[in-house]
Amino acid sequence: MSVRSDIQLGVHVGQQNATMAELVALWKRLDERVDWISIWDHLYEAPPAGGTTPHFEAVASLSALASVTTKARLGCLVFCVPYRNPALLAKSIVAIDHLSQGRFEPGFGAGWHQPEFIAHGYDFEQIGVRFDQLTEGLEIISGMLGPDESTTYSGEHFSVDAVTCVPGPYDREIPLWTGGRGPTRTPATAARFCSGWNVPYVGPDEYRRLNERLDAACETIGRDPATLERSVNLAFHLGATPDAATAELQRIRDQWGAEAERVAAGALTGTPEDAVEQVAAFRDAGADMVNVALRLPVDHEALDAYLDVVIPAAHSEIS
Repeated sequence: MSVRSDIQLGVHVGQQNATMAELVALWKRLDERVDWISIWDHLYEAPPAGGTTPHFEAVASLSALASVTTKARLGCLVFCVPYRNPALLAKSIVAIDHLSQGRFEPGFGAGWHQPEFIAHGYDFEQIGVRFDQLTEGLEIISGMLGPDESTTYSGEHFSVDAVTCVPGPYDREIPLWTGGRGPTRTPATAARFCSGWNVPYVGPDEYRRLNERLDAACETIGRDPATLERSVNLAFHLGATPDAATAELQRIRDQWGAEAERVAAGALTGTPEDAVEQVAAFRDAGADMVNVALRLPVDHEALDAYLDVVIPAAHSEIS
């Protein structure tokens, strides 16, 4: 397994429970500090609450994100392929890529949030069918974003007929990502189509095991595993002070009970000093990038500690 000597640090922001003005202000602030900013593709809030939390759609939000930032790599972790015609999504991706001047790196998945599927009129198919839709979608999207003048594909779920994508990417091939911890189809999808893979909310030991699966999937098709970038999203439970860190850990125990240890393993916890050690542990397990996943509203003192203390210290410690 390839292990880099440096690390990228980022933030994954759920675009819910905030005004667009508040999101824009947060994105601008993050752009000055982090290597990566991503959002998700949900139509309802996550975790589910019956569609009662204010929430913004992904494509429009990504256009805003691309327009108000200038430095960070931008991602979507991950587009739910069953929600959109893949050819239309490819065109949207190109527009966002141009708005960001080549900083956009979209991710793709099969979807999981059943309440929003049903509420918005989408069939919530069995997971195998949704993965079939993901594969067909990536056949089309990777073709349209690639060097060929046109793309023709006929599948069970999606088809295109000599479709063109003009203009193409802004200034380079757009890196495609996928995400998840599935044992077979996720690694195969990452190895075949993608430049990057992300998994949320696992500890370093589990992350290492999943990385080994990715390595094996790459080797099966003759791909160098080192060419596939790896990232992890960690729930944000950092405390700016020892007392705040203790209180945040207790909140995990109160909320999750017997599952608290598992949840804490996939979270950034403790003090800023503890967090630097956690980042290093994921780097050693094969991560090229560590992102914290924010659920708004956020503890501003904790976020300040992440941006102003953890990120510089982690870069200095690991580089």
